[in-house]
Amino acid sequence: MVLLLYTSLIVLYILSVFFDASFLHYIVGIAAFMTLLTAAFRAKGLYFYSGLLFFLIGSVLFIMQDLPWYHFFLYFDSMLGVMSLFLVLPFLNSIIRTGHYDTNLNILLRRNVQGFEKLYRRSFLVSHVLGLFLNVATIPLLKNTLHPTLKQFPREKAQAFLSQSLLRGYALCLSWSPMEVMVITSLDITGKTYIEIVLAMLILVFLFTAADYTISFFKYRTFGLHIADSLQKKSNVTRKLLQMGGMLLLFVCLASIFQHYFQTGYLLSVVIVIIPISLLWACLIKKQKRYLKITIPHWKERTRGLSNYFFMFLSAGLFVNMLSESHTLSFLQDMFYSVSHQTLFFYVLIGLYFFVTSLVGFHPLVSITLLGELLKPSLPDASSISLTIVLITCSLATVMYSPFNLSVSILSDLLRINPFKIVRWNLPFALLYMSVSIFVAYTIGLLL
Repeated sequence: MVLLLYTSLIVLYILSVFFDASFLHYIVGIAAFMTLLTAAFRAKGLYFYSGLLFFLIGSVLFIMQDLPWYHFFLYFDSMLGVMSLFLVLPFLNSIIRTGHYDTNLNILLRRNVQGFEKLYRRSFLVSHVLGLFLNVATIPLLKNTLHPTLKQFPREKAQAFLSQSLLRGYALCLSWSPMEVMVITSLDITGKTYIEIVLAMLILVFLFTAADYTISFFKYRTFGLHIADSLQKKSNVTRKLLQMGGMLLLFVCLASIFQHYFQTGYLLSVVIVIIPISLLWACLIKKQKRYLKITIPHWKERTRGLSNYFFMFLSAGLFVNMLSESHTLSFLQDMFYSVSHQTLFFYVLIGLYFFVTSLVGFHPLVSITLLGELLKPSLPDASSISLTIVLITCSLATVMYSPFNLSVSILSDLLRINPFKIVRWNLPFALLYMSVSIFVAYTIGLLL
């Protein structure tokens, strides 16, 4: 029932993008509302309470607009692109396990490591690479791999080691990942293409990777380390890394071509390309049967587990759309518009917006969707590569420190610590990342 409902909604949504028929939009809206009600009984914790609050506020705003009752179903669509991505990501996740890419990267993590500063760099690197494909599943995988080795450390130092190496590597990989929803949403807001921003993002990521490596060298170089099996395992890590890089390049090219010819936006282009690319990848490594055997159960399990996201994000879609329709936040739109010509201050204001919303409980996806509405009056003049960079870096910096972000929540639960400890360990680096990125984006704007 849940599998059929969730999948049908996404299929109908994709059809509605290609076939612009009013009756189809109403069908999508009704399916979205049925999905929201179903997910409400399965949602838990912060997702349930956030979704309930978004739904109630959105419903009140709708009633205040005195619109025909059937128009209510037309206001749930702003988050359906994001949910489409969540639905198809397991197809890409599964190819990593099918080809044993995660196993080989874990061997890379442990081979020839003779000091904690080197282990830090390795864990950062593996988190960075795996995060491109496994997303947040990278964190528990690497935490379990590193846990036996880090018993040589005092408990709190080991916790800080994990929170910094894993979350920083993960956040920086998401900053240039063509499959990361915050990157895709930022591109859709500004109307830019991935090819236009990837070089600048890679330079920023390289700069902050080098900075974190330098910090870790001075922080951990005095600590010795012994891994008994570090020299005994052999692997074909280089070949696996080249395969992953080649498929990622092919993925970017196909998504960009699809976006160019069909003008569907980068988000939907990524959603449509993921399954064919994953199947092609499985065929090229000659593991089609194993891939399907792993993927189908994994996809079913992950889709059944999307109730939290469906409830919160569909409710947030209603909330954001009704805020826009009712002009409730017009004063914030005016504020952003009034400083949009003061470029540096405009970017700083966006960074401050993400910082505040991340600490008061807003999921970054909700924050950036709402910001997209707030920036609409400013976009004709302000939309640029530089603005895209600011949106990406400031929204994804929250992955390192926000106590309400899924990555921080998962790691704090695994380590059995208060998430605000992770905030303390990662906030200075995250703020530095935001500040330097804003300055670099501003400089790029001056040069272009």
